[in-house]
Amino acid sequence: MHIDQYINDGQDPIVVEKLLLKLQDMLASASEEVTYIAVQKKPAITLFPNSIALTNKRVFICKSTKWGLATHFDIVNWQDIEDLSFKEGILGSQVTFTKHDGETLTMAYVPKDQVRKLYRAGMAALQSPSNTDGTEMPILQDAADPADELTIKLKKLKTLFERELITEAEYENKKNELLSQL
Repeated sequence: MHIDQYINDGQDPIVVEKLLLKLQDMLASASEEVTYIAVQKKPAITLFPNSIALTNKRVFICKSTKWGLATHFDIVNWQDIEDLSFKEGILGSQVTFTKHDGETLTMAYVPKDQVRKLYRAGMAALQSPSNTDGTEMPILQDAADPADELTIKLKKLKTLFERELITEAEYENKKNELLSQL
C-alpha cells in the first residue's frame, strides 16, 4: 500500500495506514479513490486521533472509539453536501461539512495546512459537474441561464484566490478558461 501521497502534510503515517486499510473494503467501486486524508492533531497527546478521508464520490468522517479499537464512520455522498467551510484558530482549524438538509459534520483540531488542502480538494469535488458514473449532479440554483452558472463559478474561484488557496496564476488560468465559454 502506498501511503506516501497521503502523508505529505504531517499526517500521522500509522493513522493513515490503518484508515486506508479500512477504506479499501468500503470503497463503492474500482472507480472510487481516496483523494485526500486529514488527521486531527490536538494540542495534548492524542493516542487515537480522528480523521477525514475524501474520495471522488464521498466524504468519510472517521472517529476513533473504544480506545482506538473501533471506528465510527459518518459517510456522506458529495451530492448530499451543500457547503464546506473552515475556521482557523490558534491551535488548529475546524472544518465543517453542511448537508442540504442543514445537518453539519464538524471536526476540530485539524492542522491548518491539512485543512486548506482538504478545503481545496473538497471544493473541487463540490464544483465537479458530474458524478464519476457520468450522471449530472443536480444544479442547486433556480436559473437555467448558463451565464448565471458561470457567474457562480467565477465568484467561487475568486473566493479561493482571496483565501490564498490557489495562486494568482491558477486563478487567472481558470478565470480565462471559464470566460472563454461565453
